[in-house]
Amino acid sequence: MRTPRRTVAAVAIAAALATVATSAAPAAASTTAAAPGNGPVTAAAAPSAPGGVVLRAQRRAAAQPKLPAAYDHTAPRGSFFGPTSVWKQDVRKAPVNPRSAAMVAGLHRQVTTLYNGVAAFNVSNYSTNVYTVSGAQRRVDVAFDDCQKKKYTPAGLLGAGGQFTGVPIPDDAVPARGSDGQLTIYSPSTDQLWEFWRAKRVDGRWQACWGGRIDAVSTSPGYFSGGFGAAATGLSFSAGAIGIKDVQAGSIDHALSLQIVEPKKWTTFSWPAQRSDGFSTDPDAIPEGLRLRLDPAVDVESLKLTPIGKMVARAAQKYGFIVTDKAGAVALTAESGTATANATGVDPWPALMRGKPHYEIMRGFPWDKLQALPENYGKP
Repeated sequence: MRTPRRTVAAVAIAAALATVATSAAPAAASTTAAAPGNGPVTAAAAPSAPGGVVLRAQRRAAAQPKLPAAYDHTAPRGSFFGPTSVWKQDVRKAPVNPRSAAMVAGLHRQVTTLYNGVAAFNVSNYSTNVYTVSGAQRRVDVAFDDCQKKKYTPAGLLGAGGQFTGVPIPDDAVPARGSDGQLTIYSPSTDQLWEFWRAKRVDGRWQACWGGRIDAVSTSPGYFSGGFGAAATGLSFSAGAIGIKDVQAGSIDHALSLQIVEPKKWTTFSWPAQRSDGFSTDPDAIPEGLRLRLDPAVDVESLKLTPIGKMVARAAQKYGFIVTDKAGAVALTAESGTATANATGVDPWPALMRGKPHYEIMRGFPWDKLQALPENYGKP
C-alpha cells in the first residue's frame, strides 16, 4: 500500500507528564455533537501539611509544564498491547529458520551498503506521534483523503462503526514530521487504538489517507484486520516503535518494528503480517512479517554501542524484530518528540540521545549476528 520513502533522515520529562484520567465514561462513537468536551480535571484537595512543605510543593507544581487535562502526548511504556500479543512474546528459545544465514546475510548487506553502513533511527521523520487520551476527550469524525486516487471511499471507513468515525483526537494534536504524517491515538478507558497515515487538519477538520482502529487492544494480537492500518503489513505501526518512556526507563519491553529495503514479493508474507508490499524475487529475501532476533549468546554489554543501541540489542534478544514495512534504508522507528515539543516547548530526544545525531544511534549494531525465525512463527 505504501511506497519506499523512509531515509536516514532537554531533559527527560516523564515526571512532568499529566496523569491521564481513565475513569470517565467513553464518548459517543458516531457523533461529534453528543461527545463530551475536553474540560478541566479537578484535583482533590491536598492533605494538611506544614505551611513550608505546601508552599514548596506549590512552587514545584507551578514550574511544571501546563498540559491539557484530557491527554498525555506520549505512548505508555512497554506496549499498548497485552502479554498475549505478538509484541510481547519472548523469542529467546524459538527455533531458527533453516535459511537464516542467507536471510541475515542479505539484511546485513542492505545495512552496510547504504547511508554509511548505519541503520536509520527514525525519530525526526517517518516516525509517529502518540496521544494517550482519557474518556473525556471529545470525539470527531476523520474525513477520507483519497491521496492514492482510488476514486471511491473504501467500505467500513466512514459511517456508523467506521474506522474513521468517533475518534478522540485532541484539537491541537500534530502528526509526525515527514510525508507519512503518522498519528496514533490510544484510549485506555475504551481499550481502543487508532493509527492514521498522512493525517492532517484542514479547515478545522481532521482527514487521513489511510489507517484504522483496533478494539479490545488489551487482548488484541497486535494487528489490524480487514485491510486497515497504517503499515503495509497491517501490523500496528506504533507498537514496535521505541517509545520516549521506554528510553527514559532504560528498557524496551516489547518487540521492535523493522523496515527493510528489499522484502520478499508481496505474494509471500509471514504471520503476523496480514499483507505485504514487498517486491524482491530473491529466494532468500526476507518476507514481511518475519521475526528476527539477536543471537541470545551475544554479550550485549561488551558491544560498543550507544546507550539506546544497547537497549535495542537487549530487546532484540528477548522480543526480537518484526519486519513491518519496506523503506529506503534498514530502519527502526522511534516515537516522535514533536508532540511533546508542541505541548511543552521541549523535545526530549536530544537529551535522551545524549548529544548523538539520530543517524549515529545504531552505529556498531551487530546485524550479522541476527537469527531469522521460522516463517509464521507463533501463528495460532
